[in-house]
Amino acid sequence: MNRLNQPFIEGKGIAKEINLKDLYRVIVKRFWIVLVLTFLTTIAGWYYSSLNKAVPLYEASTNVIIEADSEYRKTLQVIIKDTIVLESVIADLGLEKTPAALAGQINVSNIDDSQVVRISVTDTDSKRAVEIANATAKVFSKKIPNILKFEDIRILSAAKENPYPINESSPNKIILLAFAAGAAIGVGLLFLIDSLDDSIKSESDIEMIMGIQVLGSISSMNKRNIRKRKNKQFESGFRGESVGFK
Repeated sequence: MNRLNQPFIEGKGIAKEINLKDLYRVIVKRFWIVLVLTFLTTIAGWYYSSLNKAVPLYEASTNVIIEADSEYRKTLQVIIKDTIVLESVIADLGLEKTPAALAGQINVSNIDDSQVVRISVTDTDSKRAVEIANATAKVFSKKIPNILKFEDIRILSAAKENPYPINESSPNKIILLAFAAGAAIGVGLLFLIDSLDDSIKSESDIEMIMGIQVLGSISSMNKRNIRKRKNKQFESGFRGESVGFK
């Protein structure tokens, strides 16, 4: 009978008692289950993080000033990712990419409704991201005067290398979460198993079931108890002989 879940007493419902000794007993008795589950979930978390390790991506940005109204500036921003600009960038850097693939790596945005336009490039190589960003801004500033007869463009700041990936993952977090989940599931399983165990484990269980007080108990007769009893008898006899001798 699980002491944490006591039976009905005189129709008053189920009385529940939280006993720290019972909690300790439940955990220690089958603690190996917690260890096994924690080990398995931790290994699973490590394996998952290894399989889903993201390829590091690096970002570099350059700023360009376009002295034009907002509507005309939007038109110029579209041209930055146009084939006419990107083909020249690919040729200048010797890239093995198509203009469409390169356009997918470039993001053009306006900074706070100002005349400053940011050209951001994402790549698996931090140095190459810098080269593409700077080359795109340079080609764009040279091409626009010939395309639209517009010359009010200048580079505000060149791109610089950022050695830290923007999608840096933390496999340790996944492993720690898997460890914690395994431990929590293991402890929960221990109490579930204990709640399904209806065997009598202590004198208090008998008192709760029978409604009477236990006056005494007989220990189980195993080798250990028999050995203890013989030792006590031997010590008692030895002490009696010593008293009689005196």
